[in-house]
Amino acid sequence: MKSLAGTGGLIRLILRRDRVVLPLWIVLLVAISVSYVQEYGDLFPTPESRVKYASNAGFITLYGELSGPSLGEFVTWRLGFVPVMVGLISLLTIIRHTRVEEETGRRELLGATVVGRHAQLAAALITVLGANLVLAVLLALGMHSQDLPLAGSVAIGIVYAGTGWLFAAIGAVAAQLTASAGAARGIAIGVLGGAYVLRAAGDTSAHTDGPLAWLSYLSPIAWAQRIHPYADNRWWLAVVLLAATVLLVITAVSLAVRRDVGAGLLPDRLGPTDGTLGSPLALAWRLHRGLLAAWTVGFALLGLLFGGVAEGVGDMMRDDPGIQEMFQRMGGAAGLIDSFLAGVMMLVGLIASAYAVQATLRMRVEESSGRVEPVLATATSRWQWAASHLVFSLLGPAVALLAAGVAEGLAYGAAIGDVGGQLPRLVGAALTQLPAVWVLAAIAIAIFGFFPQASMASWAGPTVCILIGLVSAGVSTADWIRDISPFTHLPSLPGGSVSAGPLIVLLAIAVVVGLAGLVGLRRRDLPA
Repeated sequence: MKSLAGTGGLIRLILRRDRVVLPLWIVLLVAISVSYVQEYGDLFPTPESRVKYASNAGFITLYGELSGPSLGEFVTWRLGFVPVMVGLISLLTIIRHTRVEEETGRRELLGATVVGRHAQLAAALITVLGANLVLAVLLALGMHSQDLPLAGSVAIGIVYAGTGWLFAAIGAVAAQLTASAGAARGIAIGVLGGAYVLRAAGDTSAHTDGPLAWLSYLSPIAWAQRIHPYADNRWWLAVVLLAATVLLVITAVSLAVRRDVGAGLLPDRLGPTDGTLGSPLALAWRLHRGLLAAWTVGFALLGLLFGGVAEGVGDMMRDDPGIQEMFQRMGGAAGLIDSFLAGVMMLVGLIASAYAVQATLRMRVEESSGRVEPVLATATSRWQWAASHLVFSLLGPAVALLAAGVAEGLAYGAAIGDVGGQLPRLVGAALTQLPAVWVLAAIAIAIFGFFPQASMASWAGPTVCILIGLVSAGVSTADWIRDISPFTHLPSLPGGSVSAGPLIVLLAIAVVVGLAGLVGLRRRDLPA
């Protein structure tokens, strides 16, 4: 077992490095999930109200099919997006402790000691799989403490853990395919997004007796959801998730054997023999264009998905005051369908902030890999180099949001026969998310400028905002907690009134924090 030598020490190192982040996301996700029991029990006290709330194509697209009318089944259904977050956190953590370690050269330094070839991958997998197991145990205990059946509480813990395990293994495979951590994240997140879209399309088609119901069977997210906690408790699906995880881990290990340390199995695309890049912006375009295209296509698909189901949401919402209250908490104020669309736009904006942070952190990748030094050795200043990347971290989300708004406007407008009226409304609603997105991008710039080694902390911004959005959408929260997120200060569009004050303040914050980060970048040393 020489290939696993040093695994225990690497596990301790990972736990030390993640001693704050790891417990934090576990406790937050458990607390959010458990808090839904009492809140939704009060909002929907009868089985009839729960079934009525859930039997709608719009909600089925977002959360999947409701397995039954009990409180446990209803809460599990409403928490349908949380396992997706667990999968996202798991795959990002795996890539951080495998591919990022190789890209920065730390893996090679560790390899010079008594550390086996597979020790880094094994340590990352054991840590993440163990964290998901702790999450499952705490969640089961928390749910059972709310007087829900023990078997169903264990089953919902397995839903979370099974999703986390599977996508951790997918992250491990992605880390073997490419030499770039950014590309590995793109592959793994693309698989996660594809699984969610397959689940959404298949469940929506099944609800409307369409021909695409079979798509759900291709999605591991649907496999986990169809364990049906508090209903059938289909334990055999947990075995399927575990078997798929084991198969993917074996695949990751076999792929790791076939490549060199620091390299990926997929060959790097070589540029032309004669260089044609005449400016820092041209170089940044070469680096960012694939990411921009992928995010733009993904946002367009989200827009088509949400726009296509918006009309059906209103049919059910108009007759239930409890549902109206729920969507008003999400930000809508001038019509029930507009409330749904406003909530969707906030979700799209939160996703766009993740793109903004990812594009901003490309500067850190270029710096830590040593590729920025030859650029700065020319007549290019640090500000020019940074500005070339910030064009994509600031305007890239604008392009993606524009694609989402156009797609959603076309889909919803076509459904109600008013494309000309809905297209500008939804495009405007999408672009209104930009000031909040730019605030989170500016925070990432500031962290990179002053504390480059802590650049990964930039992901805390989108994560905190997503958690606040999840909590405030279903649970009464204090105003000061909601005010932490810049997205709660945006006008609720479409349908709400627009006030220039909050937008100007958010833009001012973004400008001041971003400029401060650029000043920090200009004054600090580059890493040797």
